[in-house]
Amino acid sequence: MNPARHWVETLTHTIHRFFIWIIIVSYFIAYLLPGFGIWIREVKLGSIVLFQNHIDLSLPPLMLSLLLFNAGLGVKTKELTQLAHKPLLLLSGLVGNLVTPLAFIIGISFIMKFWHNPEEVQHILVGLALVASMPIAGASTAWAQNANGNLALSLGLVLLTTLLSPLLTPLVLHAVGFVATGDYSEDLHEIAADGVITFLGVWVILPSLLGILAHRLIGEHRLAGAKSHVKLINYCILLLLNYSNASLSLPKALSQPDVDFLAVMLIIVVTLCITAFATGYLLAQIFRANRKDMASLMFGLGMNNNGTGLVLVSVALADHPQVMLPIIFYNLVQHLTASFVDFALFQRGAKLYKPA
Repeated sequence: MNPARHWVETLTHTIHRFFIWIIIVSYFIAYLLPGFGIWIREVKLGSIVLFQNHIDLSLPPLMLSLLLFNAGLGVKTKELTQLAHKPLLLLSGLVGNLVTPLAFIIGISFIMKFWHNPEEVQHILVGLALVASMPIAGASTAWAQNANGNLALSLGLVLLTTLLSPLLTPLVLHAVGFVATGDYSEDLHEIAADGVITFLGVWVILPSLLGILAHRLIGEHRLAGAKSHVKLINYCILLLLNYSNASLSLPKALSQPDVDFLAVMLIIVVTLCITAFATGYLLAQIFRANRKDMASLMFGLGMNNNGTGLVLVSVALADHPQVMLPIIFYNLVQHLTASFVDFALFQRGAKLYKPA
């Protein structure tokens, strides 16, 4: 093996093994040294006109589009044909990914009416809305693959929620907009009505489709040798995005910590994440799915594309940086929960699941 390729594969494997801890370190760096992260968010690279829309070019959405292009580059279209044999699982996953977090947020909006600070409630509701409205994370396919899950089902869930995001994302944002109040409600409705469709079309769907097309043109054999390099690039972009977005909200939140707000937000985020994973488990039970399908459903429903949500917040809600906190928390919690689920249900063979 080429020494350079071996070095890249070793580095990629090491990053994958300790990725959750590296993310935590990136948050600490964002708190201590936020300057570079803020510069990444604020630097402008010009603008273009696309589909009769004026698009400002900046680093966060460009990095996001590269991530999604690489995700599309890894899609094997032949594997997706297997989904024709299990359409109910795919559709149930789509419905579960939409209904579960939305019902949870609406429930929380009623419970939190008793909270002493209405502004903090809006931060939580809007942050959760951005989490719930995003497509399923591409990282879910990696977790499912590590658990010997159904990769075709995982890819199908990611692609279906991504392609339908111009319909589903505004639906969720409008729904939460009706239970939010004040400027936050107006912002959610405005984003859902105008900016989000263009944002998703340009920075999410288009690069994903271009990646799939590039895979077809380049061919699986030629791409095989570049997989480790693509993964390394993805890790670097993910870390930069996490660091950059955290740089705006964490220094203020942690320098003058509102302990009760941070505590209740963490409890809500953890509960939502566990509920989402549990929905995947429940759907597997209802449809008497096998162990492979259960893994794909659980990781798919439990993990959302928070990178897209954070970039959208940075573009559309820059005047409310605290909205990022629930998204940042969820991004961390979903990986920790995925680690626990992988260890408890799949790696250690815990007898929590009774195969049909």
